[in-house]
Amino acid sequence: MLLADDTGQSVVTRLLVAPKDDSLQKGAARPATHAAVTARAAESAELATLLRRCGQSDEDAFAELYDRTCARVFGVVLRVLYDSGYAEETTQEVYLQVWRCAATFDPAKGSAVGWLMTLAHRRAVDRVRAEQSASQHEAAYWLKNIREEFDEVSEEVERRLEQQAVLAGLASLTETQREAVSLAYYGGRTYTEVAHYLGIGLPTAKSRIRGGLSRLKKSLGELS
Repeated sequence: MLLADDTGQSVVTRLLVAPKDDSLQKGAARPATHAAVTARAAESAELATLLRRCGQSDEDAFAELYDRTCARVFGVVLRVLYDSGYAEETTQEVYLQVWRCAATFDPAKGSAVGWLMTLAHRRAVDRVRAEQSASQHEAAYWLKNIREEFDEVSEEVERRLEQQAVLAGLASLTETQREAVSLAYYGGRTYTEVAHYLGIGLPTAKSRIRGGLSRLKKSLGELS
Protein backbone atom coordinates (compact mmCIF):
# COMPACT_ATOMS: atom_id res chain seq x y z
CA MET A 1 0.00 0.00 0.00
CA LEU A 2 1.43 3.39 -0.93
CA LEU A 3 0.38 6.22 1.35
CA ALA A 4 0.94 9.72 0.13
CA ASP A 5 0.24 13.20 1.47
CA ASP A 6 -1.88 15.83 -0.32
CA THR A 7 1.04 16.77 -2.55
CA GLY A 8 1.43 13.18 -3.74
CA GLN A 9 4.74 12.74 -1.89
CA SER A 10 5.45 9.16 -0.86
CA VAL A 11 5.09 8.43 2.82
CA VAL A 12 5.71 4.72 3.20
CA THR A 13 4.99 1.65 1.14
CA ARG A 14 3.18 -1.08 3.01
CA LEU A 15 1.13 -4.05 1.83
CA LEU A 16 -2.36 -3.65 3.24
CA VAL A 17 -4.19 -6.92 3.69
CA ALA A 18 -6.94 -7.89 6.05
CA PRO A 19 -4.91 -8.48 9.24
CA LYS A 20 -5.51 -11.74 10.99
CA ASP A 21 -5.67 -11.10 14.69
CA ASP A 22 -6.10 -14.45 16.40
CA SER A 23 -7.00 -12.67 19.61
CA LEU A 24 -10.28 -11.54 18.03
CA GLN A 25 -11.39 -15.17 17.75
CA LYS A 26 -10.43 -16.32 21.21
CA GLY A 27 -12.74 -16.58 24.15
CA ALA A 28 -13.16 -14.14 26.99
CA ALA A 29 -9.97 -12.42 28.07
CA ARG A 30 -8.29 -13.75 31.17
CA PRO A 31 -8.02 -11.51 34.22
CA ALA A 32 -5.12 -9.11 33.78
CA THR A 33 -1.99 -10.06 35.67
CA HIS A 34 0.56 -7.61 36.98
CA ALA A 35 2.91 -8.64 34.17
CA ALA A 36 0.20 -8.00 31.57
CA VAL A 37 -0.55 -4.57 33.01
CA THR A 38 3.14 -3.73 32.98
CA ALA A 39 3.47 -4.94 29.39
CA ARG A 40 0.53 -2.83 28.27
CA ALA A 41 1.94 0.23 29.98
CA ALA A 42 5.28 -0.33 28.26
CA GLU A 43 3.60 -0.79 24.90
CA SER A 44 1.55 2.36 25.39
CA ALA A 45 4.71 4.35 26.07
CA GLU A 46 6.43 2.87 23.04
CA LEU A 47 3.48 3.61 20.75
CA ALA A 48 3.31 7.15 22.09
CA THR A 49 6.96 7.57 21.18
CA LEU A 50 6.30 6.22 17.70
CA LEU A 51 3.44 8.67 17.25
CA ARG A 52 5.66 11.53 18.35
CA ARG A 53 8.26 10.47 15.78
CA CYS A 54 5.54 10.16 13.11
CA GLY A 55 4.64 13.75 13.89
CA GLN A 56 8.23 14.56 12.93
CA SER A 57 7.79 12.76 9.57
CA ASP A 58 9.77 9.69 10.61
CA GLU A 59 8.81 7.01 8.05
CA ASP A 60 10.49 4.18 9.96
CA ALA A 61 8.43 5.02 13.03
CA PHE A 62 5.29 5.08 10.91
CA ALA A 63 6.08 1.65 9.45
CA GLU A 64 6.62 0.18 12.91
CA LEU A 65 3.46 1.81 14.24
CA TYR A 66 1.48 0.32 11.37
CA ASP A 67 2.89 -3.17 11.89
CA ARG A 68 2.11 -3.11 15.60
CA THR A 69 -1.40 -1.67 15.44
CA CYS A 70 -2.96 -2.44 12.04
CA ALA A 71 -4.75 -5.60 13.20
CA ARG A 72 -6.48 -3.75 16.02
CA VAL A 73 -7.40 -0.80 13.81
CA PHE A 74 -8.75 -3.13 11.13
CA GLY A 75 -10.78 -5.01 13.74
CA VAL A 76 -12.46 -1.84 14.98
CA VAL A 77 -13.26 -0.70 11.44
CA LEU A 78 -14.58 -4.12 10.41
CA ARG A 79 -16.96 -4.28 13.37
CA VAL A 80 -18.56 -1.05 12.12
CA LEU A 81 -18.59 -1.73 8.37
CA TYR A 82 -19.11 -5.54 8.24
CA ASP A 83 -17.30 -5.60 4.87
CA SER A 84 -13.62 -6.57 4.58
CA GLY A 85 -13.12 -4.62 1.34
CA TYR A 86 -14.49 -1.39 2.78
CA ALA A 87 -12.63 -2.08 6.01
CA GLU A 88 -9.29 -2.37 4.18
CA GLU A 89 -9.90 0.91 2.34
CA THR A 90 -10.95 2.67 5.51
CA THR A 91 -7.97 1.31 7.43
CA GLN A 92 -5.72 2.84 4.78
CA GLU A 93 -7.52 6.16 5.26
CA VAL A 94 -7.02 5.91 9.02
CA TYR A 95 -3.26 5.53 8.68
CA LEU A 96 -3.07 8.35 6.17
CA GLN A 97 -4.82 10.49 8.76
CA VAL A 98 -2.39 9.24 11.42
CA TRP A 99 0.54 10.34 9.25
CA ARG A 100 -0.96 13.77 8.75
CA CYS A 101 -2.17 14.33 12.32
CA ALA A 102 0.29 12.43 14.51
CA ALA A 103 1.70 15.70 15.81
CA THR A 104 -1.68 16.47 17.43
CA PHE A 105 -1.53 13.40 19.67
CA ASP A 106 -1.32 14.41 23.32
CA PRO A 107 -0.34 11.57 25.69
CA ALA A 108 -1.69 13.60 28.58
CA LYS A 109 -5.21 13.16 27.21
CA GLY A 110 -5.11 9.42 26.65
CA SER A 111 -3.14 6.43 25.40
CA ALA A 112 -1.77 6.00 21.90
CA VAL A 113 -3.97 2.95 21.33
CA GLY A 114 -7.03 4.84 22.52
CA TRP A 115 -6.22 7.69 20.14
CA LEU A 116 -5.84 5.29 17.22
CA MET A 117 -9.04 3.42 18.03
CA THR A 118 -10.95 6.70 18.23
CA LEU A 119 -9.66 7.73 14.80
CA ALA A 120 -10.55 4.31 13.39
CA HIS A 121 -14.07 4.31 14.80
CA ARG A 122 -14.79 7.86 13.62
CA ARG A 123 -13.47 7.12 10.13
CA ALA A 124 -15.58 3.95 9.91
CA VAL A 125 -18.71 5.80 11.04
CA ASP A 126 -17.98 8.52 8.47
CA ARG A 127 -17.76 5.82 5.80
CA VAL A 128 -21.15 4.42 6.82
CA ARG A 129 -22.70 7.88 6.70
CA ALA A 130 -21.13 8.57 3.30
CA GLU A 131 -22.50 5.32 1.87
CA GLN A 132 -25.97 6.08 3.27
CA SER A 133 -25.85 9.60 1.86
CA ALA A 134 -24.86 8.29 -1.58
CA SER A 135 -27.74 5.82 -1.53
CA GLN A 136 -30.21 8.52 -0.51
CA HIS A 137 -28.88 10.84 -3.20
CA GLU A 138 -29.31 8.15 -5.86
CA ALA A 139 -32.83 7.42 -4.68
CA ALA A 140 -33.71 11.12 -4.79
CA TYR A 141 -32.26 11.43 -8.27
CA TRP A 142 -34.28 8.42 -9.37
CA LEU A 143 -37.53 9.84 -8.05
CA LYS A 144 -36.90 13.27 -9.56
CA ASN A 145 -35.55 12.34 -12.97
CA ILE A 146 -35.82 8.70 -13.95
CA ARG A 147 -39.39 8.19 -12.81
CA GLU A 148 -40.36 11.25 -14.86
CA GLU A 149 -39.01 9.55 -17.96
CA PHE A 150 -40.89 6.34 -17.19
CA ASP A 151 -44.08 8.24 -16.34
CA GLU A 152 -43.90 10.13 -19.60
CA VAL A 153 -43.71 6.88 -21.54
CA SER A 154 -46.51 5.38 -19.44
CA GLU A 155 -48.78 8.34 -20.12
CA GLU A 156 -48.16 8.08 -23.84
CA VAL A 157 -49.00 4.38 -23.74
CA GLU A 158 -52.20 4.87 -21.76
CA ARG A 159 -53.40 7.80 -23.83
CA ARG A 160 -52.70 6.74 -27.40
CA LEU A 161 -51.73 3.11 -27.66
CA GLU A 162 -53.16 -0.27 -26.94
CA GLN A 163 -51.23 -3.25 -25.60
CA GLN A 164 -50.25 -4.50 -29.05
CA ALA A 165 -48.65 -1.17 -29.88
CA VAL A 166 -46.65 -1.31 -26.66
CA LEU A 167 -45.42 -4.77 -27.47
CA ALA A 168 -44.41 -3.59 -30.91
CA GLY A 169 -42.48 -0.74 -29.35
CA LEU A 170 -40.65 -3.04 -26.97
CA ALA A 171 -39.88 -5.36 -29.87
CA SER A 172 -38.03 -2.52 -31.55
CA LEU A 173 -35.48 -2.42 -28.73
CA THR A 174 -32.34 -4.47 -28.66
CA GLU A 175 -32.45 -7.50 -26.40
CA THR A 176 -30.20 -5.85 -23.79
CA GLN A 177 -32.24 -2.61 -23.85
CA ARG A 178 -35.54 -4.48 -23.56
CA GLU A 179 -34.27 -6.51 -20.62
CA ALA A 180 -32.94 -3.44 -18.77
CA VAL A 181 -36.07 -1.33 -19.42
CA SER A 182 -38.36 -4.17 -18.34
CA LEU A 183 -36.45 -4.63 -15.08
CA ALA A 184 -36.46 -0.91 -14.35
CA TYR A 185 -39.93 0.14 -15.51
CA TYR A 186 -42.03 -2.95 -14.99
CA GLY A 187 -39.92 -4.41 -12.20
CA GLY A 188 -39.51 -1.10 -10.35
CA ARG A 189 -35.76 -1.56 -9.91
CA THR A 190 -33.23 1.25 -9.56
CA TYR A 191 -30.17 1.66 -11.79
CA THR A 192 -28.02 -0.03 -9.16
CA GLU A 193 -30.42 -2.96 -8.76
CA VAL A 194 -30.63 -3.47 -12.53
CA ALA A 195 -26.84 -3.47 -12.79
CA HIS A 196 -26.54 -5.98 -9.94
CA TYR A 197 -29.26 -8.24 -11.36
CA LEU A 198 -27.70 -8.30 -14.84
CA GLY A 199 -24.14 -8.50 -13.56
CA ILE A 200 -23.06 -5.37 -15.43
CA GLY A 201 -21.51 -2.06 -14.47
CA LEU A 202 -23.69 0.84 -13.32
CA PRO A 203 -22.78 3.07 -16.32
CA THR A 204 -23.74 0.24 -18.69
CA ALA A 205 -27.09 -0.24 -16.95
CA LYS A 206 -27.83 3.48 -17.17
CA SER A 207 -26.89 3.56 -20.85
CA ARG A 208 -29.15 0.60 -21.69
CA ILE A 209 -32.15 2.00 -19.81
CA ARG A 210 -31.85 5.50 -21.20
CA GLY A 211 -31.18 4.25 -24.70
CA GLY A 212 -34.13 1.90 -24.49
CA LEU A 213 -36.46 4.63 -23.23
CA SER A 214 -35.37 6.97 -26.00
CA ARG A 215 -35.90 4.31 -28.62
CA LEU A 216 -39.26 3.33 -27.14
CA LYS A 217 -40.46 6.93 -27.18
CA LYS A 218 -39.48 7.24 -30.82
CA SER A 219 -41.27 3.99 -31.69
CA LEU A 220 -44.44 5.07 -29.88
CA GLY A 221 -44.34 8.40 -31.69
CA GLU A 222 -44.16 6.69 -35.05
CA LEU A 223 -47.15 4.50 -34.13
CA SER A 224 -49.30 7.43 -33.02
